[in-house]
Amino acid sequence: MKLEGGCYCGKVRYEAEGEPMMAAQCHCRECQYITGGGPNMFVAMPVNGFKYTASQPKQFTRSDLERAVTREFCPDCGTHMVTKVPGLPAVVLKVGTFDDPKLFNPQVAIYTCDKQAFHHVPEGMPAFEKLPAR
Repeated sequence: MKLEGGCYCGKVRYEAEGEPMMAAQCHCRECQYITGGGPNMFVAMPVNGFKYTASQPKQFTRSDLERAVTREFCPDCGTHMVTKVPGLPAVVLKVGTFDDPKLFNPQVAIYTCDKQAFHHVPEGMPAFEKLPAR
């Protein structure tokens, strides 16, 4: 699979190729901050198939958390596109940044322990309080 996308203003662009490792909605409290309150819709793609094709993002990593993720976003418009998790050989791509978001087919809901009453998990979708067992 090949995914292409970028930020709202078009300055930062990316390509990701490979077999998706996870397609999910994340309800964790941290993702709620990043999305403005909703669950985070994402696809995890192999890191070796990912590259920026136009410009480079700005990065942010919280210094007060152990194993904090790094969030990558456009330095101009602020669109959050990518999350990198320490030790995970994947990039976590935000579905809203895809050129074609219809390619997203969520398979699971994670971190439902932080789910808000207004978040929707489709009936029949596997849901986990944290992460599913590997």
